[in-house]
Amino acid sequence: MSFLVDFVLHIDQHLVTIVNSFGIWTYLILFAIIFIETGAVILPFLPGDSLLFAASALAANPTYGLHIWSFVVLFLIAALAGDSLNFLIGHSLGEALTRTSWFGRLINQKQLAKSEKFFKKHGGITVTIARFMPIIRTFVPFVAASSRMTYRQFIRYNVIGCILWVILCSGGGYFFGNISFVKEHFSLVVIGIIVVSLIPAVFSALKAKFTTTPEQED
Repeated sequence: MSFLVDFVLHIDQHLVTIVNSFGIWTYLILFAIIFIETGAVILPFLPGDSLLFAASALAANPTYGLHIWSFVVLFLIAALAGDSLNFLIGHSLGEALTRTSWFGRLINQKQLAKSEKFFKKHGGITVTIARFMPIIRTFVPFVAASSRMTYRQFIRYNVIGCILWVILCSGGGYFFGNISFVKEHFSLVVIGIIVVSLIPAVFSALKAKFTTTPEQED
């Protein structure tokens, strides 16, 4: 876990090491990380936003010989494929997994019931918004499928979310990642990205905790 924290906070330095060590294979390595972040369901702590930002910043520096559009295409495919695999797992094994002791600690039947009501109330736009929320985006495809959202509805909103996510994170890194202040304080920038991304989730959690519904009153 300590290595993962160090990797996320100093991802710019680690990416330079990866590029120098693996060259063109860097594209495949980063593709795999983004794919696994959501595709594996149980690995929500892998870097997402910060990885796109840092990789795109390296692509803007001709020293490393990386191409921004290659990253954009690969990241988009990885995000869509990972979310689709996650959805397939939720659709095929959702209820069975929530009954297991280890996975039930993350998502259980009661949470699925609440999620189903949430998706029915707010619609598929939640899938789009969740793509910008670290950790939460890993569970949303699984929960959406387990809550009986159709794949056609899911993928429609997911495509929008993935396109916006890749463009904003990659564009931000490409155009601002090599600014002196950003390079000198990259760890703080990464923390800032994570904090800003988690604000909607924290707000929703606090709102749910302090809001009493008619069902709770009964």
